[in-house]
Amino acid sequence: WRKEFGGMGVEQAREFKELQKENARLKRAVANLTLDKLILEEAAKGNF
Repeated sequence: WRKEFGGMGVEQAREFKELQKENARLKRAVANLTLDKLILEEAAKGNF
């Protein structure tokens, strides 16, 4: 815990964890949208 949050105050550590969660959520959204895009591109080509 100290290794990751040693120089931060409590509020900064809390905000950092929230940003990590938001980043993970956004990465999942990008992955899902990328997959959707690939599926739609294949469907548009007629390869489904």
